[in-house]
Amino acid sequence: MPAAPPHGPRLGWRLHPEVAAALAAGRPVVALETAIVAHGLPPPHNLEVGREVEAAVRAAGAVPATTGMVQGVLRIGLTAAQLRHLATAGDVAKLSDRDLGPALVRGGDGATTVAATLALAAAAGIRVMATGGIGGVHRGAARSGDVSADLLALRRYPVLVVAAGVKSVLDVPATLERLETLGVPVIGYGTRRLAGFLVHDSGIDLDWSVASPAEVAALLRAHRRARPDPGGLLLANPVDAADQLDPALHDRTLAAALRRLARAGIRGKAATPFLLAELERATAGASREANRRLVLGNARLAAAIAVADRT
Repeated sequence: MPAAPPHGPRLGWRLHPEVAAALAAGRPVVALETAIVAHGLPPPHNLEVGREVEAAVRAAGAVPATTGMVQGVLRIGLTAAQLRHLATAGDVAKLSDRDLGPALVRGGDGATTVAATLALAAAAGIRVMATGGIGGVHRGAARSGDVSADLLALRRYPVLVVAAGVKSVLDVPATLERLETLGVPVIGYGTRRLAGFLVHDSGIDLDWSVASPAEVAALLRAHRRARPDPGGLLLANPVDAADQLDPALHDRTLAAALRRLARAGIRGKAATPFLLAELERATAGASREANRRLVLGNARLAAAIAVADRT
């Protein structure tokens, strides 16, 4: 029987007992971030989605390990009360992997990005994570240098990330180029086209695709064998065409949101939440519903992969 990873105050993070037991027994676990709960969606939808994502992972046969900092403690696996706290507290810091140490010193509450969740998942021995869309190279990064830490985290931590591609508010082609430079495989699920986050198809071709959770699990094992320092992988799972945001509406409202962003002078970690909020406002909530559906689809697929990876 596998040994549970060590945890406790001396390591700075704590495992939920259910997560610890699942890891010790070799059962499938899926890591989940909380930036979408605290910053990506408005209340009450944020808490609803947080609960739905955990339920989707359970229904597919895996244990959810939602990460976050609650009252000064980094946690891998949250209770229902702790998830509700992050969704409703208001003053919740947005934590990337670089922020975890300073956040422990400061205390308080924090929601984990993809990068921070990858760091915690890797520390606990969790091999699969689900999210909505990853961060990446921001538009205008040639001038600003603004690139999400998610990309380096994908290279650094040996975890598979199931996402609907790159958030479409970013420079998607430049993000793919950066991932290639970093040596991070980007694999399409059921398609050789990159998922377009809120829309089904980004219009960008991919080199590789897989067709089933079992094939992804085999890919994971081959990835670990082929490279001495394997790092992570990005599995791009497109939102169903029936659930996507209308592509013409997406392009039109995103262009307007980008103009508002430039006028407001917003940069850094505040840019993506601003743009997503603008899309939600301009689409009367249609973008939020597409986001909810793609996150749930990613959670179900991640759980199926985690199950296949343990069999």
